Amino acid sequence: QLQLVESGGGLVQPGGSLRLSCTVSGFSLDYYDIGWFRQAPGKEREGVSCISRRGGTIKYADSVNGRFTISKDSAKNTVYLQMDSLKPEDTAIYYCAPSRRLLTSVCMSMLEDAFGPWGQGTQVTVSS
Repeated sequence: QLQLVESGGGLVQPGGSLRLSCTVSGFSLDYYDIGWFRQAPGKEREGVSCISRRGGTIKYADSVNGRFTISKDSAKNTVYLQMDSLKPEDTAIYYCAPSRRLLTSVCMSMLEDAFGPWGQGTQVTVSS
C-alpha cells in the first residue's frame, strides 16, 4: 500500500526558511514521479514542484521558482522541499503525492489528477 507522510511545516516569519519532508512507504521513489502541491484557505490545490523518478526532470511553479528547491534521497525514501525567502502568500497546507501510474512522467504537466494517493499534509504559515 502506497503511503506518504509530510512533515517539517510550521510558523515562520517572512523571509525565513523551512524544509519539508515527504517520507514514503510501500513503493520505491525510483518508479514514481513525486509532486509537492499546496492548498491555501479558500483556494484550489495547486502544483508547487515535482521531481521525476530518475531525478532528471524538475519543475517549479512560477510563484516559487528561484526560492524553493526540490530534492530526494532514494535510500531514505524521502523527498524534500527546501523553501527559502518565504512570503505570506506561501501560507498553505503542503501535500506530496506520487504519480498515479508506475513509470509515468507527469512532472512537466504537474496536473493534480495525475497524482495520488495524497498524504495528510503539513501546515506552513508565513507571518510576522
